[in-house]
Amino acid sequence: MGKKLIRFDWAIKRLLRNKANFVVLEGFLSELLFDTIKIEQILESEGNQLTDDEKFNRVDILTKNSKNELIIIEIQSTYEIDYFQRMAFGVSKSITENLKIGQKYAEIRKVISINIVYFNLGQGQDYIYKGKTDFRGIHQDDLLGLSEKQKSTFLKSNVSDIFPEYYLLKVNQFNNTAKDTLDEWIYFLKNSEVKDDFRAKGLKEAGEVLDIMRLEKEDQYGYNRYLDSLHLKASELFSLQTEEEFRVRELGRIEGKLEEKVEIVRNAIQAGLDDLTIHHITKLPIEEIQALRRTLTNG
Repeated sequence: MGKKLIRFDWAIKRLLRNKANFVVLEGFLSELLFDTIKIEQILESEGNQLTDDEKFNRVDILTKNSKNELIIIEIQSTYEIDYFQRMAFGVSKSITENLKIGQKYAEIRKVISINIVYFNLGQGQDYIYKGKTDFRGIHQDDLLGLSEKQKSTFLKSNVSDIFPEYYLLKVNQFNNTAKDTLDEWIYFLKNSEVKDDFRAKGLKEAGEVLDIMRLEKEDQYGYNRYLDSLHLKASELFSLQTEEEFRVRELGRIEGKLEEKVEIVRNAIQAGLDDLTIHHITKLPIEEIQALRRTLTNG
């Protein structure tokens, strides 16, 4: 059993921006991308805003690696039905923000978008998904490739190497059984815990950097405030969901009673009772009774 550590979403905003702690992010990215990733710097963009809402709702970090690629990491705790669209927006924004006026399109950097979500997004059985862009022929079903000149000019092997790449980690869908080093990272992201036998890159350092007891008192206070905000947000969502479920049940109950009254009116009309008598029995407005009578008559 490992020790509990600071949540990754809070640490990525406060602790992991420090160059001395890049090794933690580098370890995570290396395991996920199956490559040796070196972070050169943390970039700031319009997406990296420290607002009160984002403390519990959204965490972004934009990095540049040694290959001059941009890597976005976004963490989302609460449900967003349009999160796929937000992923597309974040990538598009990063591309445009990092292409200076007058630069050639050839200087557009590849963007890798890593999205860690703590809710059920889309439909699928896996907990790690990868998306990339390929062009396939409609008639020949062939994969469109780069010309030799394009390969030497852009230093890319495939068309997909130019376009953005997406990773989606559905953390809550992980079953807590770590079968490899990437799973060890997913376990940490879900449980904020590093087991003693974990060997994934960056996790040993995470166990030291993200030790709650090593935080300054001011940071400990801020972190506890953040945890409180998570509990508050969860309670708000639970309350809204409960209210909606109650409203639906009440609406169903009312509709059920109304259907019963309509059936009584229908039987009363067929039995030859007049509208006023039916009104006294059902308490329904005369106009509704007359409308139903017309419907039965026309039918």
